[in-house]
Amino acid sequence: MKGEHNKMRSLRYSINVTLDGCCHHEAGLPPDEQSMRYWTAEMERADALLFGRVTYEMMEAAWRRPATGTWPDWMGDWQVPFAEAIDRAKKYVVSSTLSRVDWNAELVRGDVGQAVQRLKDEPGERLWVGGVTLPLALADLGLIDEYAFVVQPVLAGHGPTLLAGLREHIQLELADRQQFGSGAVALQYRPTRVAG
Repeated sequence: MKGEHNKMRSLRYSINVTLDGCCHHEAGLPPDEQSMRYWTAEMERADALLFGRVTYEMMEAAWRRPATGTWPDWMGDWQVPFAEAIDRAKKYVVSSTLSRVDWNAELVRGDVGQAVQRLKDEPGERLWVGGVTLPLALADLGLIDEYAFVVQPVLAGHGPTLLAGLREHIQLELADRQQFGSGAVALQYRPTRVAG
């Protein structure tokens, strides 16, 4: 049933990356209002977020609403919309070591490919994955439908590098580009489907 198949949720991977391919979260430019608007929209467009353990714990430490209900003083007004979007988002955490998660999250156990395919098969528009290790596994399985890289005008000179260890090369076609005032450029790609 081709029509029904088209309702499958797409999986989008987006990450900041330096010009020389480093995707460590502190390697690029510090966030500014324009980049935070971009990332807020990424969170808001997703039905749910997929994280591995490391990214989940890092995001929770930074962006979970404190028990007081008040965002911390270090957070500027321009960061609050992102914090609120990620805080309320449904999250799935792929981990074999965590025994429980909260923060509107569910643990994903067992075969990651089958689990993510099941999530994609549910009704909705889009799933979003972040981080480094989990996206590599999902790219190898051919489960990522859209790649969005915010390329930072920085040469890091070190790793980790984007999708290092990918088993087979993935041919992409440019779908959209957006330049930021900082010199960063958001590039959106889709894998080209090779008839085989």
